[in-house]
Amino acid sequence: MGQLTRDEYAAIAATLDLPTGAFIDGGYRPAIAGKTFATLNPATGETLAEVAACGADDVDFAVVKAREAFDDGRWSRLHPSARKDVLIRLAKLMTRNSRELAVMESLDAGKTIYDCETVDVPETIHCLKWHAEAIDKIYDQVAPASDDHIAMILREPIGVVGLVLPWNFPLLMLAWKIGPALAAGCSVIVKPAEETSLTALRVAELAHEAGLPRGVLNVLPGGGPEVGEPLGRHMDVDMVSFTGSTVTGKRFLGYSAESNAKEIVLEMGGKNPAIVMDDAENLDRVAAHIVQGAFWNMGENCSATSRLIVHRDVKEALLARIEAHAREWVVGDPLDPETRVGALVSEAHFTKVCGYLDQAENIVFGGKAEKGFVEPTVVALPGNDHPLAREEIFGPILSVIEVSSFDEAIAVANDTDYGLCASLFTANAKRAIRGARMLRAGTVTVNSFGEGDISTPFGGYKQSGFGGRDNGLHAHDQYTQLKTIWLDLADDADEAVC
Repeated sequence: MGQLTRDEYAAIAATLDLPTGAFIDGGYRPAIAGKTFATLNPATGETLAEVAACGADDVDFAVVKAREAFDDGRWSRLHPSARKDVLIRLAKLMTRNSRELAVMESLDAGKTIYDCETVDVPETIHCLKWHAEAIDKIYDQVAPASDDHIAMILREPIGVVGLVLPWNFPLLMLAWKIGPALAAGCSVIVKPAEETSLTALRVAELAHEAGLPRGVLNVLPGGGPEVGEPLGRHMDVDMVSFTGSTVTGKRFLGYSAESNAKEIVLEMGGKNPAIVMDDAENLDRVAAHIVQGAFWNMGENCSATSRLIVHRDVKEALLARIEAHAREWVVGDPLDPETRVGALVSEAHFTKVCGYLDQAENIVFGGKAEKGFVEPTVVALPGNDHPLAREEIFGPILSVIEVSSFDEAIAVANDTDYGLCASLFTANAKRAIRGARMLRAGTVTVNSFGEGDISTPFGGYKQSGFGGRDNGLHAHDQYTQLKTIWLDLADDADEAVC
């Protein structure tokens, strides 16, 4: 699929049929209370659509339909190969409609069309296909036992699942969750971020077209208090998987404790360090990775490189190269394929990021912010105690902290409430392995920025994560529960007594 011009993307945008209803029990429907909310294009401030604003009554209705679907086995007891076939058909439909999804994602989230077409949409489709292919290749187990017994360990779908999504990667995070959840046989209720509901609704429609039974995939747009909290507190929801801020994630632990003690999996914030030591090779390549990690997706990324911890002997040379690479990241219209930095997701978030810019006392370069757009910015800090070094900004701001030794670099990197990702750049193999083990993070990359791929589990330490992992076969664990079946084969009644 070749890249189009800005005008061609705009022409597609003008003809999109945007979804506006909640998707429950196989079709679109208005919110029970009849309320709607405006979903905006963050690049222009224009209203894209008035979307159903769901509430607790809609949650109750969706849970009833999801429970019916789970209990009667229309999906949960369908043959694994049949479930795989449905998800493969969904992936094919999404491929057929990939340009529509990319433009819709760009309009709704402010993301660049370049990223949507080259990363978000293809990775979303790949994720669904990967989990689909895993469905009939994950085996149950037989435990060691005597000749008179058989001990079977079975994985069963956990039931009705709530999936609460962030706004920074609407499509991709949807796939990260529905992929393993549907593969396991669960019925799901998706609560997309209020700012970015459109593509989740469209995918639900495509899933129904692919043959996913009614009630198995439901999407409820709306606010956190109106949809997220009732979902977290619902007595007939068996599990919630949440991706978003640490503050909000912690609330779901409370909702669980105050309701039915449902299982909670949290993927939350990060303040991710990139350590560059004095022996790092090819500083130009290092700079390219740092820029990609810090400014990709406007820095609206939980795994973004937000702290550069650099040895003093290479600091100035590295910063010069970072500035040169950052100048290539064009800020502008997200529908222009030349744009690398689009609009922040909302006016409220733009104001928050600008608040951090106001606290920056030593801007190395960048710092310009206007009408929802913030250019790539590098700020030098006196140490790791500054708010820009401690708090998750979720914007294109890279904080630089100078160190003089390897041990100091590791100590500064670990001095954070978070532990999602970290990077280490060094030419010393022993130092790389030792440092990777010392860094308190769920994913550590060496001489690169990255998150692994669909086959590697993703999640964090400390206040970055709780209860499970996304991606890889490990992602299936959170949507299943184990059952032991103990079979006694003894013929003699006395021998059968344990």
